[in-house]
Amino acid sequence: MTIEQAQQTVDNWIKTTGIRYFNELTNTAILMEEVGEVARIMARRYGEQSFKKSDTEVNLADEMADVLFVLICLANQTGINLTEALEKNLEKKSIRDADRHRNNDKLKPRTV
Repeated sequence: MTIEQAQQTVDNWIKTTGIRYFNELTNTAILMEEVGEVARIMARRYGEQSFKKSDTEVNLADEMADVLFVLICLANQTGINLTEALEKNLEKKSIRDADRHRNNDKLKPRTV
């Protein structure tokens, strides 16, 4: 599925199953909530925190998909073509960061 197809699929789902979009402010709050759920899993799976018994059924992929879904909703609501936005963003990063990371001593391989 392309990003454009994803935007259309989400729009179709919202208009049929979801009835209508939540307003932009509500969806922004939901996006923050979903990002928090991803952060919680990351802190426990890859960080120092441990899972609680209630966390045994967490699914990182599903939580990331929730983030993507709400982000797509917001893009649709605000008239943003995410394919174009991502292409422009990558172009900007490629120009701005052409040598930045290569010259960053913190990113160079560590030697022992």
